[in-house]
Amino acid sequence: MSHPDSRDVPPTLDHHDYESALHHLQIELVGLQREVIRQGRKLLLIFEGRDAAGKDGSIKRIVEHLSPREVRVVALGKPSDREQTQWYFQRFAPHLPAAGEIVLFNRSWYNRAGVEPVMGYCSKAECRNFLASAPVFERMLVESGIELYKFYLDISRQEQARRLESRRKDPLKQWKISPVDAAAQKHWRDYSRARDRMLLATHQAHSPWLLLRADDKRQARLNLIRELLRRAHGSKLKADPRVLRPFQNALIEGRWLAP
Repeated sequence: MSHPDSRDVPPTLDHHDYESALHHLQIELVGLQREVIRQGRKLLLIFEGRDAAGKDGSIKRIVEHLSPREVRVVALGKPSDREQTQWYFQRFAPHLPAAGEIVLFNRSWYNRAGVEPVMGYCSKAECRNFLASAPVFERMLVESGIELYKFYLDISRQEQARRLESRRKDPLKQWKISPVDAAAQKHWRDYSRARDRMLLATHQAHSPWLLLRADDKRQARLNLIRELLRRAHGSKLKADPRVLRPFQNALIEGRWLAP
């Protein structure tokens, strides 16, 4: 298995081919939402990944043409003093989907497995407790009727550096800059180790992780949507395994993910 910046990647799509493929996928997403509403299904999509991996852009393309009344994007900020005294999962629970809804978490309770331990916002004991509790919490969600899909977007260190520099120069993207982003390159290896611990502890049959190589934003978005449609809508579309794979230990050991 090879590193994300090797030649084992699909070719870059030109703008026309990308937009055409995306258009057809978005039509299928509208069909998925109609089905979710009609059948009273509850879909929960979790997006995690390295800083600047493309979570915002992927979410934007998914919800772009969906009915805003039945789809919600949740991106919680720093917990309040009161929330810090609550059961860790408590502040996420009010945002879970009801019947007929699709909810997308742009980062989620998995902050406790990544940003918080790396940046020193939680203790090692709190992180260990989270890694043990998350699969139990997610089993409760699934058994209650929530359909849970977890995506982790990974990029190479070089691509992250390029995107972070682009944010600093682009006045339309400067809202994305945060102290956490500024530390992303400095703590690269710490984030890699935290990612690996999280995947090993929380990849379960009832709530599996789906991993994306996201150096190529266009390929990542298209393959993410294809896999979502295959799993949630019975689509016959298949994601390219050079871009998206269900987690397995060998992907860490073989450095399919960025080390």
